[in-house]
This record gives sequence, structure tokens and C-alpha cells, in this order.
Amino acid sequence: MAENPSDRAGKRARLIEIIKARSFQEGPEFKLASGKTSPFYFNMKPTMLDSEGAYLIASLILDEIERTDADLIGGLEMGAVPIASSVTAIAYTRGRKLPAFFVRKQAKEHGTRALVEGLVKGEHMAGKKVVVVEDVTTTGGSALKAAEALKAEGADVVRIITVVDRLDGAMITFANAGFAFTALLTLEDFRS
Repeated sequence: MAENPSDRAGKRARLIEIIKARSFQEGPEFKLASGKTSPFYFNMKPTMLDSEGAYLIASLILDEIERTDADLIGGLEMGAVPIASSVTAIAYTRGRKLPAFFVRKQAKEHGTRALVEGLVKGEHMAGKKVVVVEDVTTTGGSALKAAEALKAEGADVVRIITVVDRLDGAMITFANAGFAFTALLTLEDFRS
């Protein structure tokens, strides 16, 4: 059950504080995964791996997808793994079954050679409704790679959610690809 809007606003405000303290940097110039440069950098691992940060991210994502019919939650390794793990654990405390998965950047060269991890033997993505999560979105390339791989395996990507959208084209990327997109926070929440 979702909490009331003032609780969500409080959780969002606290998450911004934690990200500012643990994961946000300003400097002359940082090179981003997209290849672009920016004076703002988010290394979300210290927030995603913090007890309170993980709880707040998971809780806010679950609030966002409360009325979304989804079978699984996950995304591209590495950024999506701690998020999906936290969401699946907090979902359980809310009485919701929402197992996690992750998409490898490339299929394993040994064992099952799976591209998608987290499924039990004999389970497939075909017909599954999935939510794709990401820590930071710039142009949307990483989450789009995961969403396209899942779609190729027969999954229905019902939503893409990022913790922080850098407001650098991701919304347009996802709209053009036909995916619904939500950002918990944006770069504007961190500019002085």
C-alpha cells in the first residue's frame, strides 16, 4: 500500500540530501558514460548501497509503480542490480511479489550463456511484464539497451524508471522507442 503524498515528498527530500552528501559532485568537467562531458557527476553506488538510500530509492519506485501490472523488475548490469535487489525486498514487506533480474552487457561465455539473470530454470522473459530501472540516465542508452534486449526475448517493458535523469535526452529517446519513462529526481534537484 502506498504512503500518503506528504510521506513521498519527505522521502524524496531525504533522498536528495543523501545523494548530495554521498553521490553528487560538481567540478570543472566529468566524462559521462554517454561520452558527453558535464560539470555535474553522479556516482550513485554510495547511495544505492547505503541502507537508508537503498530503502528510499526502492520505496519511491514502488510508490511509482503501485498501480502498474508488472511481473519482474531489473535492468542493465551494474547500476540496476542494487536498485532491483532493494525494490524486490521492500516489495515483499508491502505484500507484493516482484522478483528481480538483470541484463548482462553481453551473454556469459560459460554455463547457461544467459543474457538475462535471475530467472529460475525453465523460466523465460516471453510474456513477462517488466519494469526497467537505472541509477542515472543521460541519453537513455543503457536502459534502452536493456529494454531492447528484454523486448527481443519477448518481454513487455511496461515502464522505465531512473533515480536521476540528467535531462540530456533520455525522455525523447524513450518516447521515440515507445517506452513509458519516469524519473524520481532530475539534475534540477541538485543544481545550487
